[in-house]
Amino acid sequence: MSLIARLRAMLKRKTPVNRVGARRPSAVARSADAPREDALRAKLIEDPNDIEAFKGLAEMVRRRAAGAAPADPLTADHQPADRDRAADLAVWSLAEEIAGNPRSWYALVELARLSLADDHEGAMRRLAGACEREHTGVAVAESVRMLREADLPGEALGLGVGHWSPREHVVDAGVQVVRAALEARRPSEARRHLEALAQAADTEAAARAVATLEPEVAAAEAATNA
Repeated sequence: MSLIARLRAMLKRKTPVNRVGARRPSAVARSADAPREDALRAKLIEDPNDIEAFKGLAEMVRRRAAGAAPADPLTADHQPADRDRAADLAVWSLAEEIAGNPRSWYALVELARLSLADDHEGAMRRLAGACEREHTGVAVAESVRMLREADLPGEALGLGVGHWSPREHVVDAGVQVVRAALEARRPSEARRHLEALAQAADTEAAARAVATLEPEVAAAEAATNA
């Protein structure tokens, strides 16, 4: 079974909300990392969007999977597996589990990151779902940033424009949209979004962001008109 097929199958599995983030029963002896893992899981049960806790736990399960090459979680096949694939599957399993909490949006961003290369359409749906679950704009910022980092500024811009609310969202959401427009070589759109960013509720943070981005937008406009 291909990686993306495994990921799709794992996504379809449902985890009861009251168990989301909790350690699953296992006959394997507890490792030295178990207390820290339990602490991170406790944080994610309380706040499924604790980004640092998720990253810490993801690093633990990735390292464990890459080092031990565990059985495939779907087929129980104990044949040697590619370490990177095993690590990705382990993080996918974690993210899919956390995403079962209806308050969780960051796990959807991670699922999108893992599936972007093999299932672009599905990844974009997950990012849209993350943006819809969260109302301050932090999910918009993280989603647009992830696509920019994947060298997909056009998709980042489209997602941002579709979900960004300049007056209601955090300033970083607007910053990410403006940068996506610049990277997509659309200076006129970058200018329009920069003007919208100035309307953010956090006027001081917006002013600082506009002052930082203004020279970049002006330079892009000048290059286009040259």
